[in-house]
Amino acid sequence: MDYPDEMRARLQHVEAVIKDYMPEETGFQKTLLSAMNYSMESGGKRLRPIMLECTYQMYGGKGALVAPFMAAIEMIHASSLIHDDLPALDNDAMRRGRKTTHKVYGEAMAILAGDALMNYAYETASGAFSIAKEDQLGRVAKAFRILSTKSGIYGMLGGQSCDVEFEGRALTEGQVEFINQHKTAALFEASLMTGAVLAGAPEEDVAILESVGNKTGLAFQIRDDILDVTGSEVELGKPIGSDVRNKKTTFVSLFGINAGKDRVERLSAQALDAFDHLSVKHEFLRRMLEELVKRRS
Repeated sequence: MDYPDEMRARLQHVEAVIKDYMPEETGFQKTLLSAMNYSMESGGKRLRPIMLECTYQMYGGKGALVAPFMAAIEMIHASSLIHDDLPALDNDAMRRGRKTTHKVYGEAMAILAGDALMNYAYETASGAFSIAKEDQLGRVAKAFRILSTKSGIYGMLGGQSCDVEFEGRALTEGQVEFINQHKTAALFEASLMTGAVLAGAPEEDVAILESVGNKTGLAFQIRDDILDVTGSEVELGKPIGSDVRNKKTTFVSLFGINAGKDRVERLSAQALDAFDHLSVKHEFLRRMLEELVKRRS
């Protein structure tokens, strides 16, 4: 396997899938639709839809059933980034090397675009019911429940709310881990679980994938916190030092960069060990999970 080549091919495929589901910019709400598309077209690694499709394929999934969920999970992620960048939250002007949505369309329209993308994500995912065969409907329903739960008040949004509420406070390690598990890791869990469920994976494997997503997501976030201190604005495509400016407690601010690196390595090793206990293998996905926590951008 040539990992870089396969990653490029998968990324190209994901971009095509996402493009198929984005709204046409017409009608009186054209500005809202333009803001949604702007946020979705800002690039990024598309990690979540790639992981989702990989687990779908791991368990023998074929056809277009997975596509609505691939687009939906990236919409949810983009929605969270729009809101994260707002003046009321992180107040960031740049994301992925270009202006954030509120800097282009204004704060009010950015709020609406974030809301619209979250709602449109569920509208898009629900389209899988119309293309599913009768024996696949139960899988689609289960996958839809995972997606909505992991992105909601007991998942990503719950973590975001704590991140906002606790800003400027001295937090415990447990509070920081709660935020990281929910705000970041929950969508990693959803990505790995949803694809597997759609393909009919055994329940015990879905549970293992949830654990893999949790540990990978935690490692990913700590790595992100490290890069916010040591990274380059050119490489990251956004200003560094935002955690310090916003007085956020992170694993790195609590224990330091070296402890953060050690924690990333341990979590990654645990995630890969769990992955190796699955009933099926996927060389590319395993390598991807390994590379995620080594990234420089």
